[in-house]
Amino acid sequence: MNYGIKISSTILILGITLCNAEVFDGYTLFSPTGGGPGGGTGGTSYLLDNNMNTVHTWVHPRGAASMPYLLADSSIIYPYRVQSPTMSSGGVGGGIAHIAWDGTVLWQFTVSDDIYQHHHDVQPLPNGNILVVAWERKTAAEAYAMGRQTIDNPLGEMWSTAILELEMVLPNQANVVWEWHLWDHLVQNHDSDLPGFDVISEHPELMDINYGDVGGGGGPGGSNADWKHVNAIDYNPNLDQIVISSRHHSEVYIIDHSTTTEEAAGHTGGNSGKGGDFLYRWGNPQVYDRGASAQQQLDSQHGVNWVPEGSPGAGNLILYNNNYAAQSSAVFEIVTPLSADSSNYILSGAQPFGPLGPVWLHTGGFHSNVQSGAFRLPNGNTIISVADDAIIFEVDSSGATVWDYSFGGTNTMIARAQKYSTDFLGVGDTTGFPDYRVGDVNFDENIDIYDLCYTVDMVTLPNGFYQPTPPADLNEDTAIDYLDIMAFVYKIMQFNR
Repeated sequence: MNYGIKISSTILILGITLCNAEVFDGYTLFSPTGGGPGGGTGGTSYLLDNNMNTVHTWVHPRGAASMPYLLADSSIIYPYRVQSPTMSSGGVGGGIAHIAWDGTVLWQFTVSDDIYQHHHDVQPLPNGNILVVAWERKTAAEAYAMGRQTIDNPLGEMWSTAILELEMVLPNQANVVWEWHLWDHLVQNHDSDLPGFDVISEHPELMDINYGDVGGGGGPGGSNADWKHVNAIDYNPNLDQIVISSRHHSEVYIIDHSTTTEEAAGHTGGNSGKGGDFLYRWGNPQVYDRGASAQQQLDSQHGVNWVPEGSPGAGNLILYNNNYAAQSSAVFEIVTPLSADSSNYILSGAQPFGPLGPVWLHTGGFHSNVQSGAFRLPNGNTIISVADDAIIFEVDSSGATVWDYSFGGTNTMIARAQKYSTDFLGVGDTTGFPDYRVGDVNFDENIDIYDLCYTVDMVTLPNGFYQPTPPADLNEDTAIDYLDIMAFVYKIMQFNR
């Protein structure tokens, strides 16, 4: 494995020079896996500190479909590949598991039947439920009846998109408490006697059923009928909205989650008043006849998500644009034209949705044709995953790389990785915090200068950069302050005598 950390400055305390790195102080979580639909025989999820020490691992009998999610109680949500999926293409999954810190499977559920097949991503919600992206099988007859002109695959099927919100029922059941179906939001200009006949450009809130191909006959997974290839999902709790990304159509879409399931199937209701129609779409206005190839911004993008509260650019969207240029990817941050009441998005006349381009862009020296993603961190850095090369790196707002990591190996990819602050698993007490040794701040089983560095950052940097965590309370007085720094200095000096 190759790695590097860039150090930006030093702090002098009691005559000892200490490191203060630009890298965001946190733990990086990812699940490397074999590429293609067939590589799902097993896997491991890794939690790393900034020194590339493995803080913890979860070992799985089945390989990852995308990335795991760490929860505040130290458990993870892990989307994985089932052994015999009912529909198969890139990113196929089928299983979702809730796994404790010690590896105990608390809950698992399969979304793989004649109608639905989970693929790629999931999204844990604040209420404990999980949003799941799934293919929804439609026959050729059903597609033709909705105005589709051609079915382009040997299966004679069309896999649309559904989003299912699952309420976990232990140990292996789930209630579908909310659902959204793209099939309820179609438009076509092919046959006036069939549903949804209208002018495509006049309905940006709907999906043209005739845009793009429907699957194909080749690839490692065999024939497929994948139409949209949705590869990522995220949720904004402040807006109660969902964003998804379609690789095949090079667009991202926002829909209203505040609807009931009945409203989500229609065109009214919810905070937006638009039911389950698209509130916003961006990346390729050709899809809804409001632009030409010159206006296309995205190509095969992945990993769309909102910049969270507390991070620079909060409320903006950030994504990984896989084919930004020839053999070159880029990370885009875009400012969405949100209405004053935050329920809708501004669209002018016959123009496509704005903006005209990203407000921040990072590119150069990296490329992946599949998966990949980017997340904004609280200190303004951005963590980027390049799936094909199984590398993760972190850049500051100017684009300078401050941390990088390579998993190594052959035929291995890292779909996406997220970085969690050191206080994510508990602040001020040990509730939900994993087992630790007092003084071992970076969980590498040593108490040394690196632990001192982290503690100095926690004590000296402005609030919001590096929050205190229980292992830094070396003198165990329930406060993390200069007394702990002095205790670390004394302890290290004692070790080095």
